[in-house]
Amino acid sequence: MPRGQFKSHHENRPGVIAGFLPRDSKLLGKWLDHISQKSISAYGQQIEQGYSFLEPSVQALAFLLNEDDHLHGLVSEMIEQGWQVHQEEEPKVAYGIKSINDMLCALNYIIKHAPIFDPDLPHSAFPMSGLFVYMMWTPTGNFVFKNNPFNDALRNILDAWCEFLDSPASLSVVVTSKDGWLSEASWKANSLDQFVTKEQIEKDPVHWGYTSFNDFFHRQIIAICRPIDGPDNDRVITSANDGTVYRIARNVKLDDDFETKAQNYSLMQMLDGSPLTTRFVGGDVVQTFLSGNDYHRWRAPIAGKIVEARVVNGYMFSELYSEGFDPSAGTKSQGYEAMVNTRALIFIESESPAIGCVCIMPIGITEISSISIQVKVGDRVEKGQELGWFSYGGSSMALVFQPKAIKQFTIVNPLSDNNSNNGPFVRVGAQIAISTI
Repeated sequence: MPRGQFKSHHENRPGVIAGFLPRDSKLLGKWLDHISQKSISAYGQQIEQGYSFLEPSVQALAFLLNEDDHLHGLVSEMIEQGWQVHQEEEPKVAYGIKSINDMLCALNYIIKHAPIFDPDLPHSAFPMSGLFVYMMWTPTGNFVFKNNPFNDALRNILDAWCEFLDSPASLSVVVTSKDGWLSEASWKANSLDQFVTKEQIEKDPVHWGYTSFNDFFHRQIIAICRPIDGPDNDRVITSANDGTVYRIARNVKLDDDFETKAQNYSLMQMLDGSPLTTRFVGGDVVQTFLSGNDYHRWRAPIAGKIVEARVVNGYMFSELYSEGFDPSAGTKSQGYEAMVNTRALIFIESESPAIGCVCIMPIGITEISSISIQVKVGDRVEKGQELGWFSYGGSSMALVFQPKAIKQFTIVNPLSDNNSNNGPFVRVGAQIAISTI
């Protein structure tokens, strides 16, 4: 790997832009060494005696690697290559993850703790991304994070972590102390004035009414802060989420090569073979990026009837290796991720023949533990009605429209070399397009 390329690439990763990895990659090794010291101190002696002490989901990954010699070798090689990247960037800082046992200890530690708020080390809020950040940008990591058994094992680990973050035990970090998510620094960084009322604080001065870390993460916004544009005008199409515009693509194909720098949208993969897929051939896609501190609930961009709603399990830590290490590769991988990552598919059939069917596709990126759909087939939804939420993480959103449904987009399509942190901001419920009459 040519010297210096990781740094420039790292600065444009979704995790950096989302605010849960530091822009200065030099901070990563220090944090990794810190988390590894904690986890090895807690479990180092035990793991030498076996895996019985590990959480069941981490234990399952350990057994998988022990039973599959080829995968075991690949993961060991990936860790070694991650160390080499670290040596290029931080030769004077110890690298904490040197073996599979180190990785298992770190995973076990992470999923038993809720992340703290630390403005000096912003990536500490998203420790799984911090753990894998070097490994993801290695030749072997490109294969490992697309290995189905390994990916399934990671999903089970994230699900176990999500269960913990849904529990009252995770409330220890949802407090007003310096490293708490209700601190003064977090109030500013996460725009909590748009989410928290004076009445909430007075009623529960400790946790402000939140029941878990995830309850805080997918917190509901104060309604007046996100008005719905054109509530009585069916021609006004609104944003399903808060975020920044990543791309507007027109005349999308049924099948296309998405593993190239162009990252073309391929509807067959994107919509997971849905029987509705052919209706969108030649249509349009709008994709936006949600940072870690954005509002993480999503809403209907049109009124209509839910005709399909499901979650597609896919990759979580895979990014497009063919992009190379150019500065914008991290954020531009969102197009690829729309085809392969864990995502939801929610199809709404409009009563307007001109609009037809619209697909709302929330896409998980790296540290996503859960995509929760709150509507079901047959439900009638109004424009701006809540459809569901993400639990924990940076993420992306794609809206897919039938051909000729959109007369004009009213948001700006960023230049091809832009990344998502300086794209146009859109708020949930704001107009993004005008439909054909």
